[in-house]
Amino acid sequence: MTNDSAPVLTIGELEAKYPMYCKALRLLLREGCTQKQIERTVCWDRLAILHHSLPRRYKSPEYLFWLFRRECEQQKQVAEMD
Repeated sequence: MTNDSAPVLTIGELEAKYPMYCKALRLLLREGCTQKQIERTVCWDRLAILHHSLPRRYKSPEYLFWLFRRECEQQKQVAEMD
C-alpha cells in the first residue's frame, strides 16, 4: 500500500536541504537522543537516501552520527573546563 498524497522529493531537493538534515541530527544529539531514536527520524531517512544515491558525495548517517556525537562531546568538555 502506497501513500499517493506524500510529496516526492528529488535528489536536488534533498541535496539543497542537506545542511538542514545535518543540523537536525546535531540538535537531536545535543538533546540526548539515542541512535535508535534518531534512526526513526525524517532527517536520518533523508541522509540515508542521499548516501545511497550519491555515496561518494555524502557520508552515511551512521558515520555522521558518530562524527557529530564526538563533536558534541568535545564541546561539552570545553564547556566544563570554563
